[in-house]
Amino acid sequence: MKKTRILWLSLFVGAVLFNTNPGFCKRVELLSPDERIMISVDSGDQVKFSITVDQKEIVSVSGISMTFADQGVLGRDVEITDIRRNTVSRRVKPAIKEKSNVIQERYNELRLDFGQQYVLTLRAYDDGVAYRFSTSFAGDVTIQSEQNRFHFKSKSFVYCQKEKSFRSSYEKPYSHVPIQELTTGDLCCLPLLVDIANGPKVVITESDLEDYPGMWLRGTGEASLDAAFAGYPLKESYEGRAYGHGRVTEHADYIAKTRGTRTYPWRVIAIARQDQDLITNQLVYLLAKPLQLEDVSWIRPGKVTFDWWARRNIYGTNFKAGVNTKTAKYFIDFAADYGIEYFLFDDGWSNRKDLLDVNSELDMDVITAYAKQKNVGIMLWMVWATLDRQCEQVLDRFSQWGIKGIKIDFMNRDDQKMVNFYHRIAQEAAKRHMVIDFHGSYKPAGLRRAYPNVLTREGLIEFEYNGWTDHANPEHHTLLPFIRMVAGPMDYIPGTMNNAQKKNFRPVGDRPMGQGTRAHSIALFVILESPMQMLPDAPSDYYREHECMEFISHIPVVWDETRVLEAKVGDYVVLARRDGSEWFVGAITDWQSREFDIRFDFLDEGPYQIEVIKDGLNADIRAIDYKKETGMIRKGEIRTIKLAPGGGWIARIYKTKIKDMK
Repeated sequence: MKKTRILWLSLFVGAVLFNTNPGFCKRVELLSPDERIMISVDSGDQVKFSITVDQKEIVSVSGISMTFADQGVLGRDVEITDIRRNTVSRRVKPAIKEKSNVIQERYNELRLDFGQQYVLTLRAYDDGVAYRFSTSFAGDVTIQSEQNRFHFKSKSFVYCQKEKSFRSSYEKPYSHVPIQELTTGDLCCLPLLVDIANGPKVVITESDLEDYPGMWLRGTGEASLDAAFAGYPLKESYEGRAYGHGRVTEHADYIAKTRGTRTYPWRVIAIARQDQDLITNQLVYLLAKPLQLEDVSWIRPGKVTFDWWARRNIYGTNFKAGVNTKTAKYFIDFAADYGIEYFLFDDGWSNRKDLLDVNSELDMDVITAYAKQKNVGIMLWMVWATLDRQCEQVLDRFSQWGIKGIKIDFMNRDDQKMVNFYHRIAQEAAKRHMVIDFHGSYKPAGLRRAYPNVLTREGLIEFEYNGWTDHANPEHHTLLPFIRMVAGPMDYIPGTMNNAQKKNFRPVGDRPMGQGTRAHSIALFVILESPMQMLPDAPSDYYREHECMEFISHIPVVWDETRVLEAKVGDYVVLARRDGSEWFVGAITDWQSREFDIRFDFLDEGPYQIEVIKDGLNADIRAIDYKKETGMIRKGEIRTIKLAPGGGWIARIYKTKIKDMK
């Protein structure tokens, strides 16, 4: 039996038939466990439901249906033939921690059978709502389309990444616009945040995405958003540079061919009465397919140093830097010096069109043996289409070398075929005990629960954009925890030592700098979640800044507990995370200076040692200015922290002995 990694406290599952003749039911209601969220479902000419929070309607979803090539439209002119309810309360223990080591899961469930081999299941959690279809047809089916329309109040605003087509790297800046300004020409990838007028904030996304295209939302010119899906790819181009291989040139008039008996992805509506509730929301993980691996003991979260972004700009050496064996050993030595788990060969280690054609300046046998001796795992970057074509042969070769992980890039789509590629690679990599970082990727949608070797992925504007734009700025950083991070881990690449204030920043591809202060950059390790965190700078820069690098080396990448202390979308985040008995507190602000009073009532009885990296007095004009302080702190103390524009603050707090206080 597969390990479920679920620690059961209590599980109440009751199947209750509500009406001897449910066909007469026109409205069915479902309450969340705390009874503050209510779903009201109506059927008849169409299936629709509304969601109320504290007795105020915040969103309704109408036209819920699926169109099949052979089965017609399911969800039109329907009658409910069976109604069943479940109540679940349990504790889920993730195989790989992220926000916490245990997740409390509580929901009430409603299962509506429409008697057409078609079922709609809804769940009401205390922090959101989810619904999904399931069908029970014999053989395979062709799905032409799926329909959902989300209706909001007319004065609502949307934070979204707008595209004009389904070909996307999911790396557009967030637009903040009135919902009516989104037209049918505006495609928005998920997750998407809706700021409801006089109401809570809502994030729409999905979970348990498998053998099906990812959902997008399209504007309507009104206070509503329509579901949209990429057609199945019929033709793909493999001409030109390898980066663009696999680009779809022709889509089918259907979105999926799949099994007739199956469940479909969960449509997730995360609900936050306070902004900070979005940061701790874990619905995507809870709704995902359970763990599919027998053994996860080999999966190793950690930090990564890599050679591409800083262009191997090392100095003070007696060899010429480049994609060569000596440079690789230098990176491996750096990783070993600071306890960094991985070194990644990025673009340039091999022929992009043939992963078996290794750069002649690299002796992979020597490098992998050296890394093993230093207890540093080697990772390799690749274009997805090349891996897809050479998959088993290449992964077997990597396994012979002792490669511990792969970074896969330039997928730039989430149609059914591409979604299946992610699942296949997750399985194949797991067979060979390799972790994965997906770049050029769509948002997380539950795969990491089934295959926790998928440690992180991109699907956002991250640090590399500082090489050619100003998009990866502190305002962007204060949006990510409330939108993209709701879906799951994100490979942002924090911790640069090359810091700049807004007026001093310049995009420089070969010598990249980060926007915001030094303390801000380090605090991102705590603010932004990823079981695999990458360091952008060359090792020489970190050696030069030993005090900061030594501090970074102590920051975990997974957590036992997360508590949000202060948070406002697009403005600031202050949170505390615990790893064992140690706490880390991180704070960041946008381009506005801020001051916060932090009450340390989350600590146990101490005493505790505290180490702080904060903005220096001149960080507002010279972003590299920081100050490190050490001292003692006890439970319940209140400390005032001051953040410069684009500033930050980070503390490491660990228990100490009484004699250390003297």
